[in-house]
Amino acid sequence: MEIFPAIDLSGGKVVRLTRGDYNQMTVYNDDPAGAAREFAAAGARFLHVVDLDGAKEGTAANFAAIQAITEAADMFVEVGGGIRDEARIKKYLDLGVGRVILGTAAVKNFPFTEAMAAKYGDKIAVGVDAREGRVAVSGWLEETELDCEDFCRKLCAAGVQTVIVTDIARDGALSGTNLALYQRLANIAGLNVVASGGVSYPAEITKLAALGVAGVIIGKALYAGKLDLAECLQLAKEAAR
Repeated sequence: MEIFPAIDLSGGKVVRLTRGDYNQMTVYNDDPAGAAREFAAAGARFLHVVDLDGAKEGTAANFAAIQAITEAADMFVEVGGGIRDEARIKKYLDLGVGRVILGTAAVKNFPFTEAMAAKYGDKIAVGVDAREGRVAVSGWLEETELDCEDFCRKLCAAGVQTVIVTDIARDGALSGTNLALYQRLANIAGLNVVASGGVSYPAEITKLAALGVAGVIIGKALYAGKLDLAECLQLAKEAAR
């Protein structure tokens, strides 16, 4: 299991939302590249980056910051937020990004997502963001009738190898993650599940590893000092033995 410290971007700064609410935004760092270097220095080899402005607007609003991040640290960087056409996929991959994350596009243009997964393989992931079990899109501002678990199964059947699943109600709340959800998702054969949202306690790292999830994204708990990145990396390493 891999640990992904998270960098969420808005206005070129590192921020965190609480439960997906853009009106509850906290700025943690004015230097995204510096934040990436700090994570790398702590031993992280993977990094999760989301362009929050891009997710809401369908643009590459924080492209310059993402470029600075990829140049700053020798890490596997996955990027999501506003990636809704192949030109943007190629733009990020050409930048050196290891994996791009489709979100809104996966819901609103499923054939496109299926085609991109077939063409780019494991360089394509899908972010499935759920509120009370239903998928939300457009920067979590628009809710759909899609069931989160059913949609993950559909993605797997279409050839998507990795899903990044966020329980919006837990995200940024520092109240713990939805272990029951990830236990169910981890049972989908052939699908790599990355857990995101609310991971706040060291024991959760061990429990998620035991469930068989492929990765864990940690955000606000790191910035708020509730979790120590080096300790999380060590726990993941021990769980793999």
